[in-house]
Amino acid sequence: MSIKNDIEMVKEELNSEEKFFEKAVVTEKFVKKYKKPMLGLLAGVVLVVGGNIAYNIKEQSRITSANEVLAKIQNNHSDTASLVKLESLSPKLHDAWILSQAVVSRDVAKLKTLQNSKASLVKDVALYELAQDNNSLTELDAYALKEESIYKDLALVQSAVILMHEGKTTQAHEKLAYISTNSTLNKIATALMHYGVK
Repeated sequence: MSIKNDIEMVKEELNSEEKFFEKAVVTEKFVKKYKKPMLGLLAGVVLVVGGNIAYNIKEQSRITSANEVLAKIQNNHSDTASLVKLESLSPKLHDAWILSQAVVSRDVAKLKTLQNSKASLVKDVALYELAQDNNSLTELDAYALKEESIYKDLALVQSAVILMHEGKTTQAHEKLAYISTNSTLNKIATALMHYGVK
């Protein structure tokens, strides 16, 4: 009986080894058949990862250079060469600098050029500043109608104040009613509705 068991165990081991060798042969055939595509895929992954790392290093270097140039400009506002260099390194940062200077100096011409900025924040602030500087009801209203406007509520308050000075209290109330109860300007709007616009 033990010989029979031994023979069965040997058969099972041989079957296991045979299956192992079969799988090894199948794997070897698969590797030989798809060796070139697998190597190509591996090379592609290495190239993508390497390219991504190189791009990130280059981008970080560009950002560092742009910040250094901006620091120079902050120390010397009349450094036009650095301003040109900043524009080539980072057009959006350049526009933000120009906006800050235009707002301080109330330079309407520069604000008008920034209306077409690729930096959406710069463009938005330039539009608001122009509307405010012109004290234009139509420009303030047009600005406030844009969904993404940053100073939407402030433009509505300014429109209401203009209307109040013109004696158009009903229209001023309508403008102030658009200001959300969650807005930081809600208290001012409420005060204008109760005390300033009657």
